[in-house]
Amino acid sequence: MAAFDLPLDQLERYLPVVPEPDDFDSFWTDTLTGLESPLRSAVPSENDLAMFDCWDVTFAGFGGLPIRAWYTRPARTGGPLPAVVEFAGYGRGRGLPHERLSWPAAGYAHLLMDNRGQGDLYGCGGDTPDPAGAGTTQGILSPYDYYYRRLITDAVAAVAAVQELPGIDRSRVAVAGNSQGGGIALAVAGLVPGLAAVLVSAPFLCHIRRAVDLTDTSPYGEIAGYLSVHRGAGPAVWTTLGYFDGVHFARRATAPTHFGIGLRDTVCPPSTGFAAYNHYGATHPARPSRILEVYPYNGHEHGDAVHTRAQLRWLHARF
Repeated sequence: MAAFDLPLDQLERYLPVVPEPDDFDSFWTDTLTGLESPLRSAVPSENDLAMFDCWDVTFAGFGGLPIRAWYTRPARTGGPLPAVVEFAGYGRGRGLPHERLSWPAAGYAHLLMDNRGQGDLYGCGGDTPDPAGAGTTQGILSPYDYYYRRLITDAVAAVAAVQELPGIDRSRVAVAGNSQGGGIALAVAGLVPGLAAVLVSAPFLCHIRRAVDLTDTSPYGEIAGYLSVHRGAGPAVWTTLGYFDGVHFARRATAPTHFGIGLRDTVCPPSTGFAAYNHYGATHPARPSRILEVYPYNGHEHGDAVHTRAQLRWLHARF
């Protein structure tokens, strides 16, 4: 795919005005009420790996629904470890415990949250159903019914849950994600105080209306497809999505952040990720530190393993 979005010099200055609901903060304060102690169980799980210990974790997410997660850490480590809470991409569940080992292999405690109602598009599946249904258009006519209200609430609960697990340094908890996971990490960054770091790559759910105008690729294409059938639903849809746009969460974030964006990304167009990055921490007088890795000739895969190495080096320096 050739470069299709704004040139890099314009992306670096791109600060769009993204309409924000007047009751954005009260909506999320009301939504997150009651999540103080969500951990329900942590059961040791065989992972067939000599160098890592693993637990099958259950915590209470939105509406009290039990959400599953894998908690993995280096074996035979005694003291508290810094933790990375990771959120998976669109259509992926938590899979199997040996699938994602970069963070525990680097010495961190790692919690990988299952995506409620997802897991059927790729990977090795998920273990958390959502009785109300999952997807970018599920409940999209009302912010109270929208799927991402539930998923973001689950993610906030995951951060609270990891701090209840044994062997965690509560002063050093980071969140991380790619694509949908990056959008969720941004949401958590804007909703949870006291995070030590935020790692975001190719983020979904940012500057959503521009993304829908630029790409027909799923998941944004699902929103355009919905509007092509429900022709009068535009006002309600755009109102709902205003409560979930990563630009608004990014503006409220306080933790240092590390971003990665590919300039040929047709899934999450680069200008939408730059919008979140450029607004990151803007509501606070002492803006948090920001680092952005740009990959001019890459798409949604951005820097791939090269970017993972950059993330590891950045987080090691922070911790």
